[in-house]
Amino acid sequence: MTREVMLVAGARPNFMKIAPVHRSLLDAGMRVSLIHTGQHYDEQMSRLFFDQLGIPEPDLNLEVGSGSHAVQTAEIMKRFEPVLLERAPGLVVVVGDVNSTAACSMVAKKLDGVGVAHVEAGLRSFDRTMPEEINRLVTDALSDLLFVSEPSGEQNLRLEGVPTQRIHFVGNVMIDTLREHLERARETGAVAEQGLAPKSYALITLHRPANVDQPHVFEPMMDVLADVAREIPVLFPVHPRTRPALDRWRARRSEVPQALRTSSPIGYLEFLHLMAEARLVLTDSGGIQEETTALGVPCLTLRDNTERPVTVEQGTNQLVGRDPQRIRDAARQVLDGRVKTGRVPDKWDGKAAERIASAIASWDGALR
Repeated sequence: MTREVMLVAGARPNFMKIAPVHRSLLDAGMRVSLIHTGQHYDEQMSRLFFDQLGIPEPDLNLEVGSGSHAVQTAEIMKRFEPVLLERAPGLVVVVGDVNSTAACSMVAKKLDGVGVAHVEAGLRSFDRTMPEEINRLVTDALSDLLFVSEPSGEQNLRLEGVPTQRIHFVGNVMIDTLREHLERARETGAVAEQGLAPKSYALITLHRPANVDQPHVFEPMMDVLADVAREIPVLFPVHPRTRPALDRWRARRSEVPQALRTSSPIGYLEFLHLMAEARLVLTDSGGIQEETTALGVPCLTLRDNTERPVTVEQGTNQLVGRDPQRIRDAARQVLDGRVKTGRVPDKWDGKAAERIASAIASWDGALR
């Protein structure tokens, strides 16, 4: 009997990536199991994403919950090992760059006969202060199959000495999900529900520690966003880790423009609709850099580096760093109509997951 392929997800950024991969593996006739590590511990939001994306109930939820990077990684490893020993899959497929990605790769690789495949391999910010960068490096070093979303990923892996036969340029599974669900997203009416009009508002996300954990960085950024809101409505769905910093900033301000609107986190379909109709997106998220590129929406990334350079080289993304004046100037250009035009990168065509399933089906590893 063919051994199963075990697909692992841990946090919201993973959900949009596993949905098309899970479906394509099943369509290819493989035995597939789905493990949710529970790294993202907001059950309501997890359930919403699973429901909207048509992801089946996980075979198992490890319910790891929150903790420091070390504590969370260790807890995932401790809970994942007995699952592997019991089920004995032939291949563990991990996605992205969260703690679950690295932790489950390490556990799998230490067990004889279990292969590891990494979806979204090879991305590098070259900034090792980012926890995600460490997770990428660890996972890629251990993987038997490395599925690359853009040319820089292939180049990085070759420079790191990864054998060519392990590397597969398949395209971007995030864009598979976007293309499949864009029309459904428009049907949510999220833009009108927020009291906004198409192409007449800015959308913001901020969650990275380097941006939100230090008041001397976060608060000048928010001052700029308040200035933008004096010219155009700004919607800011607030990540849970960002909420305390935002509350401190509000408490220190004598006045906050009413057009700077905040909300709790928004479902995938609703957020996709809001993103597709935005005049401008400001973010520190890697995935949003990709999605805005696919949608042709101007994006300002509030970071000094990106692990997704194709979004800058070919797409609509601009790196503007954390300097308030630089952010203000870049936003001014977009609002004045001086926007960067881009193109959709190669193989961002909605078929990345099919290519992944094909590569796994022909892999000469431990599936049989």
